[in-house]
Amino acid sequence: MKKTFATTMPDEVGAFLAADRVITALGLNITRVSYNKAVDTHMLFLEVEGDDFRLDLAQKQLEALGYLQGNAQAGSVFLVEFQLPDRPGSLFPVLELIHQYDFNISYISSQENGTPHQYFKMGLFVEDEQKLSHFIHEAALICPLRVIDYDRREKVLDNTVFYLNFANEITQKMGLDEESKNALIISSNQVMQMLDERDGAPAKTFDYIAKFADHIQSCKGEHFRVRTSFHDTKCGVKICAIEPPCGSNITVFCLGDKYILCDSGFACYRKETMQVLENLFPDFFQKPREVFITHADVDHCGLLDFADVVHVNATCYENFENENAGENAIREENPIHAPYVRISKILSDYKPPKMESLRLIPEASGDAPAPFTRIGTLELAPFCFEVYQGKGGHVKGEMVYVERSEHIAFTGDIFVNVRGFTEEQAAFNLLAPYLMTSVDTAPDTAKLQRKALSALLGKGTWRIFSGHGSVAEVTNE
Repeated sequence: MKKTFATTMPDEVGAFLAADRVITALGLNITRVSYNKAVDTHMLFLEVEGDDFRLDLAQKQLEALGYLQGNAQAGSVFLVEFQLPDRPGSLFPVLELIHQYDFNISYISSQENGTPHQYFKMGLFVEDEQKLSHFIHEAALICPLRVIDYDRREKVLDNTVFYLNFANEITQKMGLDEESKNALIISSNQVMQMLDERDGAPAKTFDYIAKFADHIQSCKGEHFRVRTSFHDTKCGVKICAIEPPCGSNITVFCLGDKYILCDSGFACYRKETMQVLENLFPDFFQKPREVFITHADVDHCGLLDFADVVHVNATCYENFENENAGENAIREENPIHAPYVRISKILSDYKPPKMESLRLIPEASGDAPAPFTRIGTLELAPFCFEVYQGKGGHVKGEMVYVERSEHIAFTGDIFVNVRGFTEEQAAFNLLAPYLMTSVDTAPDTAKLQRKALSALLGKGTWRIFSGHGSVAEVTNE
């Protein structure tokens, strides 16, 4: 198994060598390492692979390394990339050589990449630049390497125990426990490392994560201002669209003896959403309730336990099955999106729905324009929804529900009415695209799906209940 240690180390020559000695002596393999002195003088992230017993020993020994602040020195930083075999102990000879030359490591970044090698980028703080050429000559005998230009000015924040201060501030604001705080530190570092590799400024990364937490917290209680609208249908059922300041829209309609919802929003707004529903529908929690979801993202599925029955497709069923087993969700299979998803789960207090509440949508086939596939029919009399699945442009398992007699469609995030955002929604929806690099798993496929939506619906005027933003009226010629 793998474990990420969010530990600290002294800012002094040989500090990381001491940490690697612990890992190597226990026969463990480092699969990811991240240390950026410009962000935090002390914090070292190590993802290590091995058995539980040795990982526990590593935890104890790493904690015993200490928390000493080194003295600032004059010199230059050179970024060197080492190509090392992906096996236990391969980094050790390089670190020993660095230690022999008295170079301090000011920046480290590495991640396993599915090949037999890892590429370790290290910023070496060098006081005597003449020593660097001798070091490069000796290091080249150990492994292939290259020297990369390194601009320290782009990586300057401040030399404090940054991660701990950052996480403590959010922890106090959001009321997180210690386990959630540690998970937040690790996921925040992963986002920073990913964006840093794409030349994203670390300061902006942490600023956006802080804004994400601030926005969620600032919209609680009396500040949970929703926009609601009611929409008539030919069959006489009124459909209510509820738009929270952040999180997905929640659509509600009453079918006599029960209430039906589409999606459910963020879990952290449980009390606020309950109050809104009770104000709009006084008997909401006295009647049976069912929900159908458009996809399994955290911001759409936080309050699925409001319903007795949750209608899902096979992909979303598997997603919730994995989450209940403590495994990755569909979105977390994408290493670029995984850290953001984990941060979202922590800050929104997400819990997956109970498996016994899930019902698979009855299968049905039929024609559909690519890249959509007809997968089923959802009968909610008097409505009959044709259910189509996309190709995973936004996320695997995404669905569109089409009611042709009413010219109504529920599209989730395959179509989002950006022009219909409130000011608060617009501000919040700027954060995810930066922290995930894109909210879409496959952006090109997502574009194709949005273009193909009109062909899927057909001619006429349609009311589209999207995942975010106001209800849109669209006319297809």
